[in-house]
Amino acid sequence: MRGRVTLFLLALAVLSCSKDGVYHGRDIDYEYGRDLNHGAIVLGDRLDNPYKTENMARALMSVYPTKADRVELKSTDLYVRFLPENKDQYDLLEDMGLHLVDHPLDYDIVVDGDWYHDPQVPEGDVTWQYAVVPVGFEFPDVRYELIHECYMSENDAASKSSADWVDWEAVEREAYVLTGNSKLIAEPITKAATKVAPSGRITIVDRHANGAKPFGVAGVKVMCNSFVKFSTTYTDRDGYYTMPKKFSSDLRYRLVFKNQKGFGIGLNLILLPASVSTLGKSGPEGVTMTITDESDEKLFKRCAVNNAAYDYFSRCAAEDLCIATPPSDLRIWLFHDLHASSAVMLHHGSVMSMDLISKYLGTFTELIEVFLPDITMGVKERDSYSDLYTNTCHELAHASHFTKVGTSYWDRYIKYIMASYVKSSGMTYGDGTGDDAGACEVGEMWAYYLESKMYKERYGGSFPSFGTSYWFYPQIFRYLDERGVSCSEIFSVLGPGVDSRSELKTALLAAYPNKRTVIEQVFGRYR
Repeated sequence: MRGRVTLFLLALAVLSCSKDGVYHGRDIDYEYGRDLNHGAIVLGDRLDNPYKTENMARALMSVYPTKADRVELKSTDLYVRFLPENKDQYDLLEDMGLHLVDHPLDYDIVVDGDWYHDPQVPEGDVTWQYAVVPVGFEFPDVRYELIHECYMSENDAASKSSADWVDWEAVEREAYVLTGNSKLIAEPITKAATKVAPSGRITIVDRHANGAKPFGVAGVKVMCNSFVKFSTTYTDRDGYYTMPKKFSSDLRYRLVFKNQKGFGIGLNLILLPASVSTLGKSGPEGVTMTITDESDEKLFKRCAVNNAAYDYFSRCAAEDLCIATPPSDLRIWLFHDLHASSAVMLHHGSVMSMDLISKYLGTFTELIEVFLPDITMGVKERDSYSDLYTNTCHELAHASHFTKVGTSYWDRYIKYIMASYVKSSGMTYGDGTGDDAGACEVGEMWAYYLESKMYKERYGGSFPSFGTSYWFYPQIFRYLDERGVSCSEIFSVLGPGVDSRSELKTALLAAYPNKRTVIEQVFGRYR
């Protein structure tokens, strides 16, 4: 799989359009998570899972030697692994609500990382996916293996009524001792509580906004586990989270960049719907961290793009910009070795011309048909939050436009850009001539305008001139905006039939005849 990813990166280089030091200030600990490994997980020895039913039964007997036989301990969960044959089978498991991880849960981890691929599985195939499912789970038609049965008291409704005298926290801790995992038991949080629901706050710093004070990493999934006991939740708008389950042992924490708003930021190894950033091992009380542009580079860029996209999706609402949101389940891929970005919308049905692709991709052509991103973002040398913010807004503006015009329009748009790239030896937008140049003109005017608008409203100052050096004129929308034609009104006319500047003007005049004078004046400046 890694070899195929490398080839795909080379392909996108043709297609597309960690630092040291500490950020000082405000008495905030910026050190946590500075040294993160985004490579492969390295496994050590296999450990004895304390949650195995027989181990929990032994622990119950150890804590209550004279009364344990009064409790019938029945397995509540199954620790299994799946081997999907393809992306469709993987998606099926995801759609069933399973929390899938690509590495076994009952091994010591010598080197933590973001991904693992079983050495017994060919690199081009999906690796084993590990999960915990309830007893009685109806398995789909996907190959799986039962590793062992487990018992978790919080999943046993009977234990809460028939055995309310059992201190299950004590039993669970004893299970860790009996299985040789006592070193993982955390010190009690208070004298009254040995278990706690992990909570904390994940924040990020944008040096040019909010007075450089940290603000929340919003809507991102936080996952933690000890062996087969998992808990997941999402951060709120301000970055706060509290896990629904309680723990008394040290945990592995991860950020999963599949956002509540309906987008995922990838990729790890292509088939994952979202990148995973390990945050390492910490206590059950939770992880709190602040990320800056001097933190781990990949983590910073993932979080910045996450927040930019969260902001964009939020601002599409009727009470704000009042424009169409991008399609749900949007796939955004970050490429750290590329500069340019694109909104190819392949996952949502856009179809590239294979003839055009083959002219300059050759053997890479088939990769485009297999790997289906919607947005590819080149983040090389985009080291500031503001640069990542504007780039994300630009591509998401395209995604909103796609929602309105559909795949047929988008296919012509992408075809023009690709053909221009071949014809002009690398000039992304061509020279404005040729079939479907008008679709490119309207699409890029909209994206550069909205990028500029959102930048100004976040960072202040004068309206930026993003995109004004090209042959199309995004400043047309800027001047309309400044003269009383709102962003929502502009977007409302960007339908499938508006694929040239003249059609754009006609559509605006038809929709807003009371603003004819302004529209005529603005379009008259650019002929």
